Amino acid sequence: MATHTPRPVPPEALEELRVTDDAGRVARPLTDEEGGAPLRCCLRRSRPGERIALVSYAPLRRWAALTGADPGAYDEQGPVFVHALECEGPETEAVPFTGAHRTVRRYAADGRILGGRLVGAPAAEADFTAAFAEAFADPEVAAVHVRAVEYGCFLYEIRRTP
Repeated sequence: MATHTPRPVPPEALEELRVTDDAGRVARPLTDEEGGAPLRCCLRRSRPGERIALVSYAPLRRWAALTGADPGAYDEQGPVFVHALECEGPETEAVPFTGAHRTVRRYAADGRILGGRLVGAPAAEADFTAAFAEAFADPEVAAVHVRAVEYGCFLYEIRRTP
């Protein structure tokens, strides 16, 4: 079981994103014929034939709205795949989307970026666990975002637990 639990896009955000995304665009569901899209709602890859949508998501903006942080210029939005309809959420607490280059980006409680770390390919769960432990060893780190290096896409978040 993971010491730091990956958090998918929250259900309340998913409800909104499935209608209108964080860029103000109407969601356009499609049938994923091939499968393999990284789904941020359940932290697994899509299966052939599933209905998914590619939406714009602003994870730091949404986190800031809940916590009162001000991400300033660090506020960004980007593409994420989600199921077109409600799903069951993550099937496991294992670290998802391993095996490729990832960035573990650190954020302070006020929304500032505190740095990051590249987790190189082929990355195993233990590599991510070490990166998360390193990040949270800094008491200023409130949350980390794991992102794909190639496209910069947000994959999931891990928050400091009390």
